Amino acid sequence: MSDANELISFIESMTGEGNLRVEENLGEGYVRLRVSEAERRQAKHDIQHVEDIVIEMLRNARDAGATRMYLATSRSDTERTLLFFDNGCGVPADMHEAIFEARVTSKLESMKMDRWGVHGRGMALFSIRENTREARVVTADTGLGSAFKVLADVELLPERADQSTWPEVEKDEGGQFHLVRGPHNIIRSACAVALDELHGCDVYLGTPTEIAATLYAHANTAVDALQMLFVDDPAVLPVVDRLGLATDAQDFIDIAQSIGIDISERTAHRILSGTIKPLRSVTARLLRERTKPSTQKPVDLSRDRRGLKISRDDLAAFSRAVERDFAELASKYYLSSTADPKVRVSHDRITITFEVAKEE
Repeated sequence: MSDANELISFIESMTGEGNLRVEENLGEGYVRLRVSEAERRQAKHDIQHVEDIVIEMLRNARDAGATRMYLATSRSDTERTLLFFDNGCGVPADMHEAIFEARVTSKLESMKMDRWGVHGRGMALFSIRENTREARVVTADTGLGSAFKVLADVELLPERADQSTWPEVEKDEGGQFHLVRGPHNIIRSACAVALDELHGCDVYLGTPTEIAATLYAHANTAVDALQMLFVDDPAVLPVVDRLGLATDAQDFIDIAQSIGIDISERTAHRILSGTIKPLRSVTARLLRERTKPSTQKPVDLSRDRRGLKISRDDLAAFSRAVERDFAELASKYYLSSTADPKVRVSHDRITITFEVAKEE
């Protein structure tokens, strides 16, 4: 063994492998890097701009089977904050840190080639963490989708100066849409992924407030009110549906914070009252698709928005009592109940529904 290699071995034994970048000194100024150092250098090359993070994170969500992906972005001084939400297959709780290690992937048999190259090497999240101040899972679990937070210093990892201009799109002779003009900013990156997955998933892009309003609106549409009635812990719901459980401003603030969005009380009230409208998907905006006008009635801002919650046992007892009282009415008018009465509790009312049949 050469003197140089003996020195390397001595330093390694004293400081540990993590503090040594060279595996072998080959002489003449050449060295063999350790695998960890080679990966770190490759990771630095993989992510060269903030926009690269957007592409990689949305590709990850796509490969996780997401049909809805949300990107909330904001900037303060030199710090760019990126929040990603999706309704994909999620990340097991015990893998929240491991997925940021090099070569860790869930795509052993499903590696995908797209316009940006091979995806599934297990390097995207590792590369993002190597190039940013912070990259972490905010909340995720198997079958419940994911929420990620990334903080980037734009002085170390640059981004386009123009982050407000939308790209333009044209259709080619084969009927395919292509982005043709506009800066290669965060908006364009989101649009590029959305167009590639035009019929597979929707991408929503906006400020944290706009994304919170959109998540709330979509959750209220997607999740049945009766299902929400018996949910006490938002964490059992998919990440993108949790804000639908909010019954008042404080509920909204707490649930938003649990998925990584900081919301003021005033903003929470505005979202709950409907004064902050949900976003259209980036493709709907890009392709100028029209959406049906909202039929939602104006919301009374002075109305008490505190939620009404009744336990399952009390509802069951109430249902039985109502059913007994209904029997007397039914006997007078020759009616029979075809199903158990349904009791629905909303913000400011309790509704009881009987399904009846007329006796011959």
